[in-house]
Amino acid sequence: MKTTVGEVAKLVSGRLIKGHEATELTNFAALDQADSTCISFYGNSKYRHQLESTRAGLVLLSDTDAQPPAEAAVILVENSVMAFDLVVRKFATGAPEFSAGVSKFAFVHPDVCLDPERVSIAPNASILEGAKIGNGTRIGAGTVIGEGAVVGEDCEIGPNVTVCRGCILGDRVILHPGAVIGADGFGFEFSGGRHHKIEQLGIVQIGNDVEVGASTTIDRARFGMTVIGEGTKIDNQVQIGHNCIIGKHCIIVAQCGISGSTRIGDNVTLAAQCGVAGHLTIADHVTFGGRAGVISSVKESGGEYFGYPARPFKEELRDAMRIKQLGSLLKRVKKLEEQVRREETGD
Repeated sequence: MKTTVGEVAKLVSGRLIKGHEATELTNFAALDQADSTCISFYGNSKYRHQLESTRAGLVLLSDTDAQPPAEAAVILVENSVMAFDLVVRKFATGAPEFSAGVSKFAFVHPDVCLDPERVSIAPNASILEGAKIGNGTRIGAGTVIGEGAVVGEDCEIGPNVTVCRGCILGDRVILHPGAVIGADGFGFEFSGGRHHKIEQLGIVQIGNDVEVGASTTIDRARFGMTVIGEGTKIDNQVQIGHNCIIGKHCIIVAQCGISGSTRIGDNVTLAAQCGVAGHLTIADHVTFGGRAGVISSVKESGGEYFGYPARPFKEELRDAMRIKQLGSLLKRVKKLEEQVRREETGD
């Protein structure tokens, strides 16, 4: 890449508050790795010390209270993270251009509904009977689209993904490698001294603009649908059980597990390794901290919950502080006991 400070300012619709428009830039990097040829950005207060010491040639900044580095040019933007993303998208080496066509090494059942001139099917992919593939969609190598499944337009289905029979994906859905959509829910009934499998006859329905991480599994419903709402982003190695309903624009971070028939509202955040019990209801705009154990419903919108069992942040913080004080409290008790003993014995 080769650009100038002035060109970057135009690209990100920012205002140059320090430096020269003609300064040339040829790379981009994090604050602590950048040199004078690089574009970087400041988007998290944790890295304030890196901002102050960076050697970057240009920094994108949205925090007007932050102290800009002495040597770097600075462009003020509304959102430095999104502005830097624009730069990366323009100058980085991205994914291969969409190239329509069906590989001769792919299997496509004659009853599949797709336009071979407007989709991309990679080698060893299998598109089974009755499936429908929308225009602009890319199907990766080794992926299986099951019988009667529907994949919307402009989707990116990575390699070795499985979309099981009857499941429905909206438009612009991204499934990363190894994701499994619509495997049987974990349903058994203990009777007569053994576990009997309960048939899982429903589907998974995924809304528009959903992204699902690598090796994540979303189980089909026992009946009806497991639903992932529009715009929700799911990280790697997440498990979502049967008949769950996940709202719109949620964030579910790596290694979370959500048990069956739980309903989660819109704009909910589950940080890494959260566990959510089954048959619960979570209101909109709730945030759960990492490793939170959610064992009861949260019916009040908003709020932050931490710990096991998950409780409001202030309660959890107060009890954590009390636990930290136990050591000193024990010392005080022992000291008092010793004092009482001496008074009783006359020592």
